[in-house]
Amino acid sequence: MPASDRYARQTILPAIGEEGQARLLASRVAVLGCGATGTVIANHLARAGVGYLRVVDRDWVEWNNLQRQLLFDEADARGHVPKAVAAQARLRAVNSEIIIEGRVEDVNSGNVAALIGDVDLVMDGTDNFETRYIINDACIQAGVPWVYTGAVATYGMTLLVLPGDGPCLRCVFPEPPPAGTGATCDTAGVLGPAVSVAASFAATEALKWLVGARDELSRALVHVDVWEPSWHAFRVQRKQDCPCCGRREFPFLEPQTVSLATTLCGRDAVQISPARPSQLDLQAMADRLLAVGEVEVTPFLLRFRAGDVRITVFRDARAIVQGCTDETAARSLYARYVGA
Repeated sequence: MPASDRYARQTILPAIGEEGQARLLASRVAVLGCGATGTVIANHLARAGVGYLRVVDRDWVEWNNLQRQLLFDEADARGHVPKAVAAQARLRAVNSEIIIEGRVEDVNSGNVAALIGDVDLVMDGTDNFETRYIINDACIQAGVPWVYTGAVATYGMTLLVLPGDGPCLRCVFPEPPPAGTGATCDTAGVLGPAVSVAASFAATEALKWLVGARDELSRALVHVDVWEPSWHAFRVQRKQDCPCCGRREFPFLEPQTVSLATTLCGRDAVQISPARPSQLDLQAMADRLLAVGEVEVTPFLLRFRAGDVRITVFRDARAIVQGCTDETAARSLYARYVGA
């Protein structure tokens, strides 16, 4: 079937047309993180005909992903298939005329430059603020536009970041929230449609930018709640003294400024030390974790189980993940439950 038939319903839109479709087919996009928001974003972009998609994720498919991560199925969960591998296979089945590259990697300060260096746009499909600040630093430094996307509970947010033209993430959120203080999908829950709506807003901003349809609303922080329901676009100004896009300081690209994972010899455990230690309210965190299961809390630490592992969190936000020797997996569990 000719490509003109595949994209026919899209090219008749005046905002896209044949010229816009040609731009999409010539575009290169990296989707960093392929969980809830990342699967929706990648799915939209592949079906729209973005010519090259790089999909990066560190995790594998689990049963609790299937409620909202739309590229995966039960066979992927049974086989513990890496998300990037499963996404690559599904997207290639969706559109064999574009290039899909799945990368099983943990996005970090050491590899982010290589992951974004040859693309036109970066899409945030990550699950933690630490990685988003790494992406923000890297994209501002390299001059690559990116779209922030987050979703939890029943709401989500998006922001298109255009280096040198509008605010970056640190103009809006100057510092990442301290570890253990932010809601995560594993502690606050998440509604599948909330993910889909937020990620669809993000994918729309990507398509608009790629075809050259720019407007002032694209510089707004969009907040949508599907349960209330409500939709708001907050005008955000670029801050001239922003440490990132203003002063061009990039601390999140320095390894010592991000959380450190260390395998504990003889302990069958990994210790996670956050870059910015804080004094956690352990009881408040325990209350948020009740949905996970039984939580033991003392004035000094709290403990809970997550599947086959036991996680101990200390007041300074340091954690020990017992029953695990894979540092990448331990960092993922830390992000899910502690919320770095």
